[in-house]
Amino acid sequence: MLELRPNCESCDRDLPVSSTEARICTYECTFCADCVRDVLHNVCPNCGGGFAPRPIRPAKAHRDGTGLRHHPASTKRAKLKWTSADITAFVAKLRNTPPAER
Repeated sequence: MLELRPNCESCDRDLPVSSTEARICTYECTFCADCVRDVLHNVCPNCGGGFAPRPIRPAKAHRDGTGLRHHPASTKRAKLKWTSADITAFVAKLRNTPPAER
């Protein structure tokens, strides 16, 4: 199941579990919608994939063993290991190629 990471790996903006602004790649790298749109141009700087909105895990357990009470969100904050220059160059190579063709 998804970790539901608490922050944008680029700008460190808080992304609570109920945020509609969180975006993830297939490796669950997590970024805010603003960084995905304005900085990353839908290119994950870690894997080169695209992004999708992160699902919101229900707070209430509508079925036994589900919901945040049983599976809480992660509290471990992540930070990019790449420099701004590295990210800019990487994104420039891939941003004009649709994610399905990368």
